[in-house]
Amino acid sequence: MNKANKIAIVGATGMVGQAFLKILEDSFKDSEIVLLASSNSKGKEIIFRGKNYKVRELSEFNFTDTDLALFSAGSSVASIYAPKAVSQGCVVVDNSSCFRYQEQIPLVVPEVNSEVLDQFQLPGIIANPNCSTIQMLVALKPLHDEFIIERIDVTTFQAVSGTGKEATEELISQIDAYRGKKNFNSSVYAKPIANNVLPHCDVFEENRYTREENKLVKETHKILDSNIEVAATCVRVPVLNGHSESVHIKTKKPITEKLAVSLLKEASGLSIKYGISEEDYPTAFTDGDGNNLVQVGRIRKDLWSDNRLNLWIVADNLLKGAALNSIQIASLLFD
Repeated sequence: MNKANKIAIVGATGMVGQAFLKILEDSFKDSEIVLLASSNSKGKEIIFRGKNYKVRELSEFNFTDTDLALFSAGSSVASIYAPKAVSQGCVVVDNSSCFRYQEQIPLVVPEVNSEVLDQFQLPGIIANPNCSTIQMLVALKPLHDEFIIERIDVTTFQAVSGTGKEATEELISQIDAYRGKKNFNSSVYAKPIANNVLPHCDVFEENRYTREENKLVKETHKILDSNIEVAATCVRVPVLNGHSESVHIKTKKPITEKLAVSLLKEASGLSIKYGISEEDYPTAFTDGDGNNLVQVGRIRKDLWSDNRLNLWIVADNLLKGAALNSIQIASLLFD
């Protein structure tokens, strides 16, 4: 296996960038870490592994002696600097949507389709999927292998951290303003997020679904099975961190609750809550936030069909939904 002697974190000052550093405290410990961001963050100091690291400007950086770059700086930045990094001999794992749908670029959830990296030629770009897709497919992969999923109906309940730091700050400020009975404005979202739910994640596209909803369709087809019908409604909720999903699946083979639970308990990357108490379910705050595993609960057979099952899925969107999945991908290529 290749050695990652030097790793660059692109977008180091952002929320996912900070999640990268949290994970790297205990992984790739022998690697030199370089922190990169825009000119606005140049010179900023970040404490990492007990030392002060200065953030360097991405536009001035040469990737020639860098083995791996973990990108989380958005599609516009990735479109310019990821190909540049590859041309200089660096492997890129990109967290944006920039390269996800390009046929020649792998789109990877390690627990689901790591085999696509068997033929991956270094250097190159690997795309990290959308956060909602990752947690859903980690949970559905063992069920698809056994019962063959034909349709997925999913409603997501997505935390504001998925939008970024400004959205997190806006939620907190709106809650404070509401408590003080003050008026407040919404600049990040179209409508107030405090005490509200918005069936509006990302922009609306021509088919009247949002880009986030269409991502779930496209990415499920590329990662799991192109024959699965997917219908998604993505909802932004006033939660700081941790995405939740209500998922209903239709399978080709009759699905038994007992076998489904057994398969989920045996699968990697999952924590299952089932059959312990009435409150036998994970939540974003108590179980998802800060946890590396995808949490699954409320597993129950459909009342009308032997080929349908309902699940509740929760995960930390900054960890498994972004930074952790990227580092897991990197771990398949480097030690």
